[in-house]
Amino acid sequence: MKRSSVATVAMTATAVLTPGSAAVAAVSGPTLAPAPAWRDCHTANTPPQLECATITVPLDWSHPGGQRITLALNRLRATDPAHQIGSLLVNPGGPGGSGTAVVAQGGMLLGTPQLKPLRERFDLVGFDPRGVGDSTPVRCSTPVYDPAAPTLPTTAAEYRRLTESNRRHGNDCLRTTGPLLRHVDTISAARDVDAIRAALGESRISWLGVSYGTELGAAYARLFPGRVRTMVLDGAIDHTRSVARDGVDESTAIEREFRRFASWCQATADCALHGRDVVADFDALTARADKGEVTDPALGRPLTAAEVTAGAYGYLIIKSFWPQLATALADAEKTPSNATALGAGVSGIDPSYTAYRAIGCHDFPPRVRGFADLRARLARVKKAAPHMWRYSEMWDMTTGCTGWPVPAANPPRPERITGAPTILVVGNTYDPSTAYVWAQALTRQIDGGRLLTYDGDGHTALYNSSCARTHEVDYLITGQAPPAGTVCHA
Repeated sequence: MKRSSVATVAMTATAVLTPGSAAVAAVSGPTLAPAPAWRDCHTANTPPQLECATITVPLDWSHPGGQRITLALNRLRATDPAHQIGSLLVNPGGPGGSGTAVVAQGGMLLGTPQLKPLRERFDLVGFDPRGVGDSTPVRCSTPVYDPAAPTLPTTAAEYRRLTESNRRHGNDCLRTTGPLLRHVDTISAARDVDAIRAALGESRISWLGVSYGTELGAAYARLFPGRVRTMVLDGAIDHTRSVARDGVDESTAIEREFRRFASWCQATADCALHGRDVVADFDALTARADKGEVTDPALGRPLTAAEVTAGAYGYLIIKSFWPQLATALADAEKTPSNATALGAGVSGIDPSYTAYRAIGCHDFPPRVRGFADLRARLARVKKAAPHMWRYSEMWDMTTGCTGWPVPAANPPRPERITGAPTILVVGNTYDPSTAYVWAQALTRQIDGGRLLTYDGDGHTALYNSSCARTHEVDYLITGQAPPAGTVCHA
């Protein structure tokens, strides 16, 4: 998933393309995509070897001869062509994350010495999924996030205001985007990945996906298991669980990680909150926010308690950000009229959030049956996370997609991956964004799947564990997964 701080759907239903459906069978043959016309696209801020291209794919994969949309690609050729393995496709998460930006800017640590072997042995290929970035995009004329629509409604009237706001925004996005909005689900994006594979001239692909990139990678492996060479799914999403259950899982994980942050602060002398009761201080800060006393001057208004919690979550997800989180909380406590560091991540400011919302509502429809149902779900979340209950990405999906005007094309359902080579699933025991139980569950859904565990903090092992990065690189190059039961501690 993606940090909300750092993106919509209406009209007729889209046929769900499941591996056993007739629609899938009709389009499961070779993908019609000519070889990309690569061009030099480097700038002063990107590697001089950077190449860019586009391909076109069907808007609706159940009608492959119909309207087409554009996918943006870029690549860095292997620096050791004599020992090149093939193409490594990367997805940085989201949904809504730009793979072309990752390759161009060295994101996902691709420019670091530890991942240098990937740069040597693979053509690194970035792509913007449908609806995202430089591909045919989702467009809206209204912001995704309306601060007047309560994300924690306490009355039936507030609930109606929330659903009506979501419906208005979704219909606006449909008018601005057109029919693409009904086809930005992850199954369609996985079919696009196979079009990219075919256009690259590869019989099989290697894949490095983090967070939402694990859902997209797993969808590809279910549809095209024989076209997978190696696949790393780090920060795993289990797409078989209901959004209600996911909300409790994620809130539990966030609460656990927040308490670990508080313990770290107690044990770390240079933490800005050292010697304080961090949990009690945070509760006091959210209580002040509930009274309208915590303000972000950049936004020109008070922050809600949910926004304060979302801002804290944005720092919590990477352990190296924890000192910044402590400083942001200390500054907000000292000067609540200048809580800019927490408000900087209010949902909807980042343009990628438009695609995040559009894709998310296809993949994680909340199926809320009314205000009483939402209130009951929130009670379970509050029980699981008594301090951090006001925000999680799954709660954001729950409230942001309630009232969404287009039926979901890819709702959670039982899934299994068979016929693929060993796929490496990676999970952190204290990941606050993608709960460790999701990594365990996804591994069980993959015949021959292998789980690599990082016993540590932060979202994804790639960003937090040197040991896990080593295993991931070795596996991607050799195809040999680490032994079953392997646990990294650093």
